[in-house]
Amino acid sequence: MNNTPELRERCARKLLSAAASARGFSAFIGLDGFVDEILHVVDKRESAEKYQRLPMIAALAERIKGAVGKSTNLEVVNQLTKLGGNGPIMANALASFGFRVTYLGMLGYPTMHPVFNDFAKRAEVHTIGEPGHTDALEFEDGKIMVGKHSPLKDMNWANIQARFGRERFAERFGSADLVGFVNWTMLPYMSDVWQALLGELCPALQGARRTLFFDLADPEKRSPADLGRALQLIASFEKYFNVTLGLNEKEACSVADVLGVPVKDRSPEGLSALGLELNRRVPTGTLAIHPVKHALAISGDNVTVMEGLYTNKPLITTGAGDHFNAGFCLGKMLGLDNALSLLIGVTNSGHYVRTAHSPTIADLAGILRNWPTD
Repeated sequence: MNNTPELRERCARKLLSAAASARGFSAFIGLDGFVDEILHVVDKRESAEKYQRLPMIAALAERIKGAVGKSTNLEVVNQLTKLGGNGPIMANALASFGFRVTYLGMLGYPTMHPVFNDFAKRAEVHTIGEPGHTDALEFEDGKIMVGKHSPLKDMNWANIQARFGRERFAERFGSADLVGFVNWTMLPYMSDVWQALLGELCPALQGARRTLFFDLADPEKRSPADLGRALQLIASFEKYFNVTLGLNEKEACSVADVLGVPVKDRSPEGLSALGLELNRRVPTGTLAIHPVKHALAISGDNVTVMEGLYTNKPLITTGAGDHFNAGFCLGKMLGLDNALSLLIGVTNSGHYVRTAHSPTIADLAGILRNWPTD
């Protein structure tokens, strides 16, 4: 993992010199939308204003286990209410880089939910349905996402055409420098939308190949047949786009299970071997896998691994992967190699979990030159 001061300085220089280029990129991102409540679970309440939180997921598991055959009461304390969903978070991060972002998703219908107002000031935002809602229980060692997803069934090809417009969708899909479809797991008709695009819009595409990014989100609740179909569709887009598929560690293992690929271990070396095999089974231009402490990218038979910007005291973790995705896409759009693209991805994610803010390109250069050690 070649995350060295020399590499970070080279990356900072390239980012600063390319800031104007980033402002020229257009992005068309979708298709989800959530209102996120970031929550802590109370361990002990000391007063009306002061409490101790449950720091680890195992502590919550033990408390729930102790309620078997009885009952228990859990108190959660809201830390932040914010825009949510893989799409809005990734799109917001891209807008912070200066991209001209168009977003299509589920942000409130017919009136947009106020939590998305600031986002709508930074991007061209279109909404065709009500958002989902996520209670994100955050711990020092991870998070538990409790979602209410019923409205998301309204994100389908018929509603896209009726409420956004077929021609307008075709124009954005056919012209944006970066197209991103994320959160497949929570959008039950996403595969049908992809099938429609492959059959109805892709054959008419003209001009140079552009970049298409996919993120599945945790597919554990979807059936193997559903996931297998989604992976086939993603690979089919490679005929028309330079496709990047982004997975976190758990998602990579879920994909491996569906494809019948054994997971030998989750070390950088083990995930590298796994990634190579996954990319052979689901051939795309680039496969990116981002565990918590490092990230790797596979293009063809080449694997690059990059140490991340890790902290064991994150301010926020919900959205960390989406910020990695945005940073990695920035690097790829700038024509940088996988090493520098990974470095931008882990830096963008690391900055976000420490500050709860999406960094600018100048912010990224600053943290690359002043790499935290805590």
